[in-house]
Amino acid sequence: METLQQFFDTFMQAWQQADLVFLVVFGLLFLVVWFLPSLLALALNRQHAAKIALLNIPAGFSWIAWVALVVWAVTGKLGDKLAEKASLKPVA
Repeated sequence: METLQQFFDTFMQAWQQADLVFLVVFGLLFLVVWFLPSLLALALNRQHAAKIALLNIPAGFSWIAWVALVVWAVTGKLGDKLAEKASLKPVA
């Protein structure tokens, strides 16, 4: 427990000494990572981009849900292509 408290104290000291540029860059990188499924959906899965973007906000609190959204965003067109090859209708 003492080691955890030391880590927390060290982290808080470093955070308080951080300059504005670091905080802005950290904030931007944090947002990019948080909304990565939405960004990927815009590029790779436009059909479901709105649904992915809507689910992205609460999914950021859960790594499992966030990873599932990344997979959905990346594999959207792939699923339609596989369905085409198998002569199936794409899922709407």
